Amino acid sequence: MSAAPSTIPRAGLVLLALLSLGWGLNWPIMKTVITEIPRLTFRGMCLVLAAGGLFAIARLTGASLRIPAGHGRQVLVLAATNIVGWNFLSIYGISHLPSGRAAILGYTMPLWSMLLSAWLLGERLTARRLLGLALGMGGMALLAGAEVLRLGEAPLGVLFMLAAAIAWAAGVVAYKRAPPPMSITSLTAWQMLIGGLPLWAAGLAFESVAWGQVSFWPLFGLWYNVFVAVLFCYWAWNKIVQMVPVAVSSLGSLIVPVVGVFGGMVFLGEQPRWQDFAALALVLGALATVILPAGRAKEAV
Repeated sequence: MSAAPSTIPRAGLVLLALLSLGWGLNWPIMKTVITEIPRLTFRGMCLVLAAGGLFAIARLTGASLRIPAGHGRQVLVLAATNIVGWNFLSIYGISHLPSGRAAILGYTMPLWSMLLSAWLLGERLTARRLLGLALGMGGMALLAGAEVLRLGEAPLGVLFMLAAAIAWAAGVVAYKRAPPPMSITSLTAWQMLIGGLPLWAAGLAFESVAWGQVSFWPLFGLWYNVFVAVLFCYWAWNKIVQMVPVAVSSLGSLIVPVVGVFGGMVFLGEQPRWQDFAALALVLGALATVILPAGRAKEAV
């Protein structure tokens, strides 16, 4: 069996670029949506509707919609970590924090995933990957900047976002440890359906929405989440995770909060700081460790 590539292949780079835009721009969008649509209703509705779209795509492309016998538990674990854990915790985290700070905390995920993959999967923490992690986490620290001093003002939001990052990391490692033998489209759809139904049910039970009073931008954000941030981006992320080791996919995701910060400048009129540009340079350096070939000294993975 050939080793998994230590850099992201060309098709993965295209998916990563689209994913970074889709998820990066979604942080301020989510903040807008939850001003008028309750949190559990919002996330549960997006996940279930996106699952329906992915099931339709799987059927049209001839992929099996069935969970293979004996692999139901694996799919439940993935749904619990990637969907319920991340979506429940992050949507409550962002409600207590500005979207930029929430994104920064959520994208500490590479730190947790690399530690978990070294422990549970035996992936080597090579010098190249550790360099990428150091550059990426340095970028996240710069993006936080002076805001770090304010994190104590919203300790619940901080705890929610860190727990969300750990849940996401656990889901990535769980998939790499025992990937169910099914198409990425069907697997993603089942995760969304299994994880989204209890969230939507909880929303119906404990929340109420005056849909006739919801304004244009929150509604736009809702449908953006269904088709872009959830349906497409989750599928693209699972595809990237399938292609490469955990360390590589995790470091690749670090461009997302950078897009979120610069998207806020464009769409919300936020003023750039020198830390923003320095963080961009560090994150691009981290990406280079997983995008550029390793040269003659190939890493063992």
